[in-house]
Amino acid sequence: MPLNLATPEIIARAARQSRFLQRMLDSRPWLAECLTENLARRLDGDAMRAFIARHGDGEACLRPALRQLRAWVLCHLIARDLGGLADLAEVTETMTTLAETAVAHAHDVLRAALAARHGTPRSPDGIEQAMLIIGMGKLGGRELNVSSDIDLIFLYPEDGDTDGTKPLSNFEFFARLGKQIIAALAEITEHGQVFRVDMRLRPNGDSGPLVASLDMLENYFVTQGREWERYAWIKARPLVGEKNEALQAIVRPFVFRKYLDFGAIGAMRELHAQIRREVARRDRANNIKLGPGGIREIEFIAQVFQLIRGGRDRALQVRPTLQVLGRLAERGILKGEAVAELGDAYVFLRRLEHRLQYLDDAQTHDLPVNSDDQRLIAETLCFADYPALLDTLERHRAAVSRHFEAVFGEPEDAEDDPHNIADTWQNITDGDQAAAVLARLGYRDPDTAAARLVALRTGARYRQLPDNIRARLDGLMPRLIAIAATVRNPGDALARCLDLLDSIARRGAYLALLQQYPQALRRVVDLADASHWAAQYLCRHPILLDELLDGSEQEAAPDWPRFKRELAAELDAIEPDMERQMDAMRERHHIQVFRLLVQDIAGLLSVEKLADHLSMLADIMLDLAVALCWRKIKNRHRDVPRFAVIGYGKLGGKELGYASDLDLIFLYDDDAPEAGELYARLAQRISSWLSSRTAAGILFETDLRLRPNGDSGLIACSLAALREYQLQSAWPWEHQALTRARHAAGDPALGEAFERIRDEILRLPRDPQTLRADVIAMRNKMRAAHAGKSTLFDLKHDPGGLVDVEFLIQYLVLGHAHDHPGLTRNLGNIALLGIAADLGLIPARLAAACADSYRGLRQLQHRQRLNDRPSRIPPAEAAALREPVLALWREVFGEHDPQ
Repeated sequence: MPLNLATPEIIARAARQSRFLQRMLDSRPWLAECLTENLARRLDGDAMRAFIARHGDGEACLRPALRQLRAWVLCHLIARDLGGLADLAEVTETMTTLAETAVAHAHDVLRAALAARHGTPRSPDGIEQAMLIIGMGKLGGRELNVSSDIDLIFLYPEDGDTDGTKPLSNFEFFARLGKQIIAALAEITEHGQVFRVDMRLRPNGDSGPLVASLDMLENYFVTQGREWERYAWIKARPLVGEKNEALQAIVRPFVFRKYLDFGAIGAMRELHAQIRREVARRDRANNIKLGPGGIREIEFIAQVFQLIRGGRDRALQVRPTLQVLGRLAERGILKGEAVAELGDAYVFLRRLEHRLQYLDDAQTHDLPVNSDDQRLIAETLCFADYPALLDTLERHRAAVSRHFEAVFGEPEDAEDDPHNIADTWQNITDGDQAAAVLARLGYRDPDTAAARLVALRTGARYRQLPDNIRARLDGLMPRLIAIAATVRNPGDALARCLDLLDSIARRGAYLALLQQYPQALRRVVDLADASHWAAQYLCRHPILLDELLDGSEQEAAPDWPRFKRELAAELDAIEPDMERQMDAMRERHHIQVFRLLVQDIAGLLSVEKLADHLSMLADIMLDLAVALCWRKIKNRHRDVPRFAVIGYGKLGGKELGYASDLDLIFLYDDDAPEAGELYARLAQRISSWLSSRTAAGILFETDLRLRPNGDSGLIACSLAALREYQLQSAWPWEHQALTRARHAAGDPALGEAFERIRDEILRLPRDPQTLRADVIAMRNKMRAAHAGKSTLFDLKHDPGGLVDVEFLIQYLVLGHAHDHPGLTRNLGNIALLGIAADLGLIPARLAAACADSYRGLRQLQHRQRLNDRPSRIPPAEAAALREPVLALWREVFGEHDPQ
């Protein structure tokens, strides 16, 4: 908060609170006037470069100019900060800009002088080579503190030689340049120092060469890169030089893994433990950076989630700590309350850090022991006294420690193990001994479960696992066996979970997730117990394990407009990378399906509501696919295609299931001469986009046989041709199919035109007897095609099943829509039964009973599919549901039960 003091008073007050500022004012007569003139405004790069220019640009002027610049900028910042004119963001940004300006100026001056003596460095094919100077740590993150050193790495693109009369290799040229830059910044002269320079983050640290080519860097990452270096490179940012894209192509895959990387938690936990041990050894518990609840712990919290998720979510690849925390809150990875506490603590600790350093321009993070300094520090932070400051500090540190432990705390130890499960697993070679333990735990078929465990523990696949992964698996197994014993079907749950572990056994990050988060393992077991299909879905897409960390996301209703906006933005950001776009769509689709699956198993969704959500999700994917595929059509004649996707069958009727394929036709309405060819290519590309198998799986299987003339027809049909076909050539069953068709994606105006044609076709007058005969003939044909010798009842195809209800409704629509246009609305089978009853076409009581039967049959079918069972059940289980369907069939068609 501004102190409402005049500029000289602000400077005088700040000088009393900062011995460094007072010394600078005493030793530099020009400084007071310079501060007074500029204190009202923040300093930027232009002001700094203008200051340097006034001191001369040559090599002889370099050192004094940069040191005088630092004195001015730092004293300006001290006065503004202590005077309440600058917030934390200004302080760190100004210090970062100072470092950038100094490094760039030193590089430019010294490179020019070196090139004048030895020539310009060039690649073997003659391309000029420029040094890349990488800012690491807080410099890279634009978070530099006021007395910080700067972490740099020197790189260059390619080996080669300079082109002068005294040539050097590029390596030698840039090594000399690097040494000169370090000296220009770090040497202490009569004017002081600019920045201490730390080069220890370069490949191989102090034992490595001062500079490295991009090829050397890439080879180092591949062969020797360590986990802590991934952490260090998160904030890496080029300060000088080009080739940023080439550099990022090397750095990004090293830092950010393609898949979720929960192994980073263990690696960073160990790095933090090393820091804690060093803090304890040096008795530095009062260090606000490295001590408990300090700045480093906040940074670790932010950065571990960057390492875990940054490869899949580029928005998390930002550098500033507070920005990262904000994005973690936006994604629900950290709770908003936690991020607010961490953010408040970070700002407080960084402001305290600066005040400690303002005293003497010392790179310190230790709380003062001198009472006078304690009083000054409390005063600069507007506390009544030092104990009041300590109270606030301890509150912030306690909050940081609490959140740090929540993220990095060791996984909970296994619960009490009275049955010696851990020993049984470690020594399991005898199925009888294991079966006895499993029987005591409550497994109903312990022999089968034991045999599976023995096979895993003694198998070659287990023995060939890397030591670290095998250790993780060994840590998981006793917990898995114990949790599975608590569910409804222990043997099935265990077997399904073992299938999952088998599919992820060589992907240590997933094992680390289950080991680090016991609640996720609990949810996996519950899911496997409830549904075999769900367990298999997780096996096919183990990346979804991340979804089980927090149950709140699964309970939330989908926000489809927001989902579509965010996915569209993500796809636009990676244009034109088709492979990544296809993977992104599949991965986001899998996540949404899995969330619905979890809600479904929890009993939060009816079958009808689930089908609505799955159908909406499919519509979104189709709409995005149309736009993406059109962009990739060369020589397209318009920006937005006059093209639509029409859904039939389950998609058209909004009855989509988890594994349903999509019955589609593609329409266009465009008079351009090239339209037919372009839209045929678009339709083919969309079909391939949906059904191609990538590393992330497939989106949908598609069936295009319902288009005019079936497989022999054009893959994309004009609107006029569709109308002509439906009026003149379509078979009766094609009009039946049209009752469940709707516009799903693409041009809305074209979709409305299709709906008008659909309405026109469905309302054509039809002879009731002919229609009845056609519908019954088609029903009998379908039933014959699906007839079997099973004594079980087929929920879909047997008399009284789901298809009978669908045929009844299709007959009612086609037979009566001419007189009752409301029947053409695609409202779903249950709603159409009600409309037909309200119109007096069928008895209301029977319509309601048939609607209940349809709903019940769908629920039974859904239950079977969730456990990968055929849609056949004992006849007695469906007898009561069949009867209303058979009765309505007799009522409508005036014949005995369908045969």
